[in-house]
Amino acid sequence: MAGPNAEPPAPLGPPGRDGEDGAGDGDGAGDGFGEEEYAAINSMLDQINSCLDHLEEKNDYLHACLKELLESNRQTRLEFQQQSEQQNMEADGQGSQPPV
Repeated sequence: MAGPNAEPPAPLGPPGRDGEDGAGDGDGAGDGFGEEEYAAINSMLDQINSCLDHLEEKNDYLHACLKELLESNRQTRLEFQQQSEQQNMEADGQGSQPPV
């Protein structure tokens, strides 16, 4: 309904950032977010934080497993090298003796 001079009606509150008339959420802050939106954002951030904590725990577990595997592989490699050297020395020892 137009005013007495055929002007458009005045907005009810200060305009929002998205061209809203300011009467959207009724909190009077004019920021476009109400308590429900903040609660939803807070909930999402909590979920993200929980997921990141879970990923960090998995990463720590995998890191420990990989360190264990690396150490096991090092030990196995050393044992293999020792056995190989031993077999080479035995083969050299038998090869240098004249046949009977």
